[in-house]
Amino acid sequence: MRLDGLIAAVHSPFDSQAELNLLAVEGQAQLMASQGVSGVFICGSTGESHSLSVGERMALGDRWLQVLQGSSIQPIIHVGSNSLRDSRQLAAHAEKIGAVAISAQAPSYFRPRNVSELCDWCVQIAAAAPRTPFYFYDIPVMTGVNLSMPDFLQLAGSRIPNLRGLKFTNQDLMSFQICQRLEGGRFDIAFGVDEMLLAALCLGATGAVGSSYNFAAPIYLRLVAAFQRGDLQAAREEQYRSVQLIRLLAATGYMSSAREVMGWLGAPVGAPRQPHVPLTAEASAGLRRGLEELGFFDWVRSV
Repeated sequence: MRLDGLIAAVHSPFDSQAELNLLAVEGQAQLMASQGVSGVFICGSTGESHSLSVGERMALGDRWLQVLQGSSIQPIIHVGSNSLRDSRQLAAHAEKIGAVAISAQAPSYFRPRNVSELCDWCVQIAAAAPRTPFYFYDIPVMTGVNLSMPDFLQLAGSRIPNLRGLKFTNQDLMSFQICQRLEGGRFDIAFGVDEMLLAALCLGATGAVGSSYNFAAPIYLRLVAAFQRGDLQAAREEQYRSVQLIRLLAATGYMSSAREVMGWLGAPVGAPRQPHVPLTAEASAGLRRGLEELGFFDWVRSV
């Protein structure tokens, strides 16, 4: 398998009391289908996985798999945790319910010091779901684990039978190219920096996982289409729309702002859990004005 197309790193939906709201998943899935994404990445960074219990993460995986039955949207489940036992439990559960792939970040409190220690950690997680493709989730800006991914793939490729590749949320485009070409292109390297997608396409990316694909996929689908037909100027314009959008959301707190946008597009997912804070009414109104001034709601109406 390959993680081709746009894969939305979906939000974990909460109610007004910050409890898991499984009923909201159907609305999320409908929005994903209407926006043209090819997969969903469940309980990752955007899904605030480290703010959820193991039971909540399993329940959310169950719900997504139920909702996506008969759909062409592929479910990938993130199982990373600071607890290896929890990660193994989540991996086994993901395989049991039929996830097409699993992924795991490095532990971020007690961190692996080198590639060998990281590989030892991943061996244990992947072995708990031996029939399911495993992707290591490289996101050093969040985990603080900044190791060589080419070195990791070379070592892990001989030790993890179901290793398929990486979710590469890393701006190191030199390493990205090396990873893509290792062993004749053996590994699938899904790119994870939305505001740099065009650069990754130029370097051969075919799949991307990102948070803004939840609510802005049409921008990126036009970007990809323009790149494929050789219209780099149009592709650059779409990429700059992405940059402007992400910059605006980050100015008021990206996690809270992105969740607000989901509600405006008809798929409410609630406010984030602490330590994130919801937008104030004033900040929400300012975000709405900023999006309207950009033309965002026109940008996402069609591919």
